[in-house]
Amino acid sequence: MTTGTAAERPIFVVGCPRSGTTLLQLMLHSHPRIAIPPETRFMLDIYERRLEFGDLTDPANRSRLAKAITGPKATRFHELGLDPREVNKLIVDAPPTLGSALGTVLQAYAGRFGKPRWGDKRPAYVMHMEPLRRLFPTAQFVHLVRDGRDCVASLKSMPWYHEDSHHAAATWSRAIDLGRKYARTMPAGSYHELRYEDLITRPEQELTALCDFLGEEFHPAMLHPDRAAGIAVPGRKTWHTGTHEAVNTTRAGTWRDRLDPWEISLCETVLAGGLRHHGYELTGAPRPDAALLLRYRRTAAERRGSVAKRILRDQLVRRREPGAVSYEFSPSVA
Repeated sequence: MTTGTAAERPIFVVGCPRSGTTLLQLMLHSHPRIAIPPETRFMLDIYERRLEFGDLTDPANRSRLAKAITGPKATRFHELGLDPREVNKLIVDAPPTLGSALGTVLQAYAGRFGKPRWGDKRPAYVMHMEPLRRLFPTAQFVHLVRDGRDCVASLKSMPWYHEDSHHAAATWSRAIDLGRKYARTMPAGSYHELRYEDLITRPEQELTALCDFLGEEFHPAMLHPDRAAGIAVPGRKTWHTGTHEAVNTTRAGTWRDRLDPWEISLCETVLAGGLRHHGYELTGAPRPDAALLLRYRRTAAERRGSVAKRILRDQLVRRREPGAVSYEFSPSVA
């Protein structure tokens, strides 16, 4: 059974890339008790490298871990607006577990805004919910689902996305499959799912339900995420210009104009089950030719294989961990 007060329960926003997770991040960050930072890159990296830092009961090892988080530019720690020297000290003084070190950083970010509740957002976390639960056993996961056809269309237009439509469709399918799995297996009160289309159409209703799940009171400021965009969205992310606008429905269903007919056929064939499960209507597009389906199946199989290898590698590393990894709440950081 999950325990802990609301302030002790981290919030993780997950979903397929381009599903609206940044919008939801800003809505949550607009709550007077919750802080969700810009996307960082240290959480999963540090977890996968955890053996490098040795026994964290040794303050010297905690110091090395702290510098690995706050030092390299690739971690994007600098976008949190925190003093690295102060955070390094907080990590060294924190309980000697990996989860405590990582949580201390985000707890300090919440403290920057005088908020007791912290969390994190990164679409890739949808593929790593099990490791995150190891680090943060009381965590609450919020999975935002968007029409897979819109996700594929949006991914194609991103300057940082260098894969094809088959890969994008397989990415959405994997996220949906994992969502179904964790909806069944996570403890009650740990997993909440909502649709992007519902969030932008009836935001107050959806956010009220989300706050009920989180154990928080809905606050009207959450309806104005654009007011937080200047704080919680780095300027370099030019593809997030829409976050500076009021909540609107203009980006729902744009796949009709952005996908080629063969892409619509592919998505509605290989993603049909997930689309229907989440209430998305199909157009009845014809089945794509065998070559396109074979290419998708190969791509999806490669992705499943890489996930299986990662899980196996993680299981092997767990056997060599020198101590506990779970987060321990530290009120002094808040």
